[in-house]
Amino acid sequence: MIVAVSVLFFTVLLSGWLVRFLPQNNQRWLKLLLAFSGAYLFALTILHILPDVLLSTQDPHRVGFYILAGFFLQLVLEVFSQGVEHGHIHAHPQGNGHHHHHGGSVPVLLLTSLIIHSFLEGSVMVQSRMAAQQAHEHLHHHAHIGDNFYHILAGIALHHIPAAIALMSVLVTQLHSFKKAFGYLLLFAIASPLGLLFSNYVALEKLLSGEAYTVLSGLVVGNFLHISTTILFETSPEHRFNRGKLLATLAGALIAIGAGML
Repeated sequence: MIVAVSVLFFTVLLSGWLVRFLPQNNQRWLKLLLAFSGAYLFALTILHILPDVLLSTQDPHRVGFYILAGFFLQLVLEVFSQGVEHGHIHAHPQGNGHHHHHGGSVPVLLLTSLIIHSFLEGSVMVQSRMAAQQAHEHLHHHAHIGDNFYHILAGIALHHIPAAIALMSVLVTQLHSFKKAFGYLLLFAIASPLGLLFSNYVALEKLLSGEAYTVLSGLVVGNFLHISTTILFETSPEHRFNRGKLLATLAGALIAIGAGML
């Protein structure tokens, strides 16, 4: 648990800190990272998280409604975040409920939507462990289902790298201060760890005994499907061939597939 919390927290902080040194006029490296993380997240969702959700309930048909809800919830969140969670960098975000703060403005709704999104992501990792317990008790032939904890952790951490870079770029532009921006980045950094700790220590009994696990996991599956497919479509505008992005996409998918075979 300490390892997972540390990875989630410091991945965001280190990625945001790198904004000070990364070239802002050449984003090709960021697009390749997005292609890799999008493919990894998509394959991870289809091969690992979705089967966990379907096997956690006696009525798999209901899962589709939760996935749709998660998909459209992410669509709503992106109205306020402007796509920062999948690497979009907007120098002057508009309509985000700005709050004036000493020489700059904090995009409050952008931060809030990212925090909600990140909290949900953190919560699903504990749920993968719960799925293992449920599978062992009720579906013995699927008892390997909960072995995906660290695969999901890797997927979320990879996804947070471009998100943290984009968010930090927006905050620095808005606040005109790297130090102030880094302080607000901390709010995003702690969201996923808080989701993980909440599910594991506060809501564990309720999640184990009811339908809450299926609902929350379905929401996250919909959330991940929206983000990963958006990334994959956006990294190939007009469906033009790009060898680097193709290789990055294939690498992300193959690593996720290989992880399930370990």
